Amino acid sequence: MSEADRTVLSMRDVKKNFGPVAALKNMRLEVRPGRVHTILGENGAGKSTLMKILVGVHPPTEGRMELDGQPYLPQNPTEASQRGLAIVFQELSLCNNLSVAENIMATHEPARYGFINDRKLRQQAAELVANLGLPVNVDAKVGQLSIAQRQLVEIAKGLSHPAKVLILDEPTSSLSDSEAEILFGIIARLKARGTAIIYISHRMEEIMRLSDDITVIRDGEYVTTRAREDTTIEELIALMVGRRMDEIYPPALEPLPGLSTAPVLQVSGLTRAGEFDDVTFDLCPGEIHGFFGLVGSGRSEVMSALFGMREAQGEIRVDGRAVRFRNAADAIKAGIGFVTENRKEEGLVLGAALRTNISAAAIPAFTGRAGFMNFGAERRAALAEVQRLAIRTNSLDTLAGTLSGGNQQKVVLAKWLLTRPRVLILDEPTRGVDVGAKFEIYRIIRQLASEGTAILMVSSELPEVLGLADRVSIMAGGRITATVAGTDLTPERVMAYATGTLK
Repeated sequence: MSEADRTVLSMRDVKKNFGPVAALKNMRLEVRPGRVHTILGENGAGKSTLMKILVGVHPPTEGRMELDGQPYLPQNPTEASQRGLAIVFQELSLCNNLSVAENIMATHEPARYGFINDRKLRQQAAELVANLGLPVNVDAKVGQLSIAQRQLVEIAKGLSHPAKVLILDEPTSSLSDSEAEILFGIIARLKARGTAIIYISHRMEEIMRLSDDITVIRDGEYVTTRAREDTTIEELIALMVGRRMDEIYPPALEPLPGLSTAPVLQVSGLTRAGEFDDVTFDLCPGEIHGFFGLVGSGRSEVMSALFGMREAQGEIRVDGRAVRFRNAADAIKAGIGFVTENRKEEGLVLGAALRTNISAAAIPAFTGRAGFMNFGAERRAALAEVQRLAIRTNSLDTLAGTLSGGNQQKVVLAKWLLTRPRVLILDEPTRGVDVGAKFEIYRIIRQLASEGTAILMVSSELPEVLGLADRVSIMAGGRITATVAGTDLTPERVMAYATGTLK
C-alpha cells in the first residue's frame, strides 16, 4: 500500500449521546497522510462534537477509532497530543495577560529542575513564529493584539506540538486575505511533510482551493465523502443543507414607498491619530454601504468611532443634525446600532438567557415610570424577534452560549433590531457562521434595507461585499482610497484600491 492510500486516522460507526439527545449518529471518517480532509456541515451539524471526540474531550458512546492502525480512544487532550493529534480551535484559548511566547509554549515550557527557562521559551517561540512567517511580536501581550493576530497566535500554539494529524477549526475566520495566504503556505508545507490535516471552514471558495477530500455531515449523521475534483460548490451546499441554494446572495427587494432620499448619516473629515484620517462619506435610508479593506486599514476603528466607542475629530450628522457621541449610549439614542465582529466577548452575555440578550440594548422601552421592568412586554418583544429572524431555540430562557454560531449571530442582530435603529453598523456580520445561516442573515439584511434601515457593512469577504452592497468604500492605510458602485464594483478594482496599486 502506498503512503497516499494509507489511512492514518479512521472512525467507524461512531455515536455520541448526551442523555437522550443523539449528537452524532453512525459517523465515518478516513483521513490520509499528506492530504487536507475538510469536514463540511452547518452549525449544529455535529462538527464540534466530532472534533472533541477526536481530541479526547468527549468519549464516544459507541464505535471504533484507529490511529496508525492501532485502537485510539484518548481520555483527555493531553493523551491525544501525545499520540500525535493536535487541534487549533476556532474559539481562542489564549491568556490575554501573558505574552505571545508564553501562550505558544503553554503546557510544554522548557524547564530544568522544575523552573521554566524563560530565555529558551522565548527563543523556541520566536523560531516557530519566524518559520511560520507570522507578523506577530513574541514579547507582546496577547490582550494587546487584534482578533486576527490572536488567531495567528492560536495557530502557532497548535503547531508547536509535533503532530501526525492537525485539526484546524475555522482558522481563517478572522484573517485578512494576506494573512490567510500565510496559513495556506503553512498548510502546503505540512502536507509535503506527510501531515494529515482535518480542516473545518464555511468559506466555500477556500474549501475548494485547499481540500483533497471533503466529508459532508448533516444533523449529526455522515452524508458522503467526495474528492474535491469530483464535486462542486453547488452540490456540496445541497448536500450540507438538504436543499438547493441557487443564489447565495438574495436579490434586492422593492423599497417601501415614500422612503426619504436625504442622507440619514453624513460623516466629514473623521480623524483619529494613528488609526484613520479624513474619512468622509454619507449614507441614505435603505442603502447598504460596504466598507472593505485589509486588516489594519482602519475600517473597524471607523465603525467604533461612529458608535461612540472611540474618540475622534470631525463631523457626524444624523438626519442633518450635528451630533457628538461621548459613548455608545449616545449613539443608541441617536438611532445607531452596532453588530460587533466579536460577538462572544462584545456582543453577547453567553451565560445569560436568549431573552435577556435580545432586550439588553432596549431596556428603557420595557421600563415604566416607577423604574420596574415589564417582563411580559420584554418576552413578547423577544419572541417576535426570534420568530422574525428564525432563531432556532427551544425556549427564550435558553442560554445564549449554548446556541450555534449562526443563531448567536442572529441573537446579536435581534438585540439591535429591537432598538429600531435608523443606522445599523454590521462589522463582519457572518463571521464564523455556515452557508445556510449566511443565506438567512443576507435575507434579513435585504429585508431591513427594503424597510428603510441604512446599513454600514464591514466585511473581509470580498464576495460578500460585492454581493450585497450598493456602494463600497475601500480603505487602505487609514484612509478611504475610493468609493465605487455600479459597473466599477468588480473584485479586481476593489482589491487594487485596497492594496494601494490603484489610487
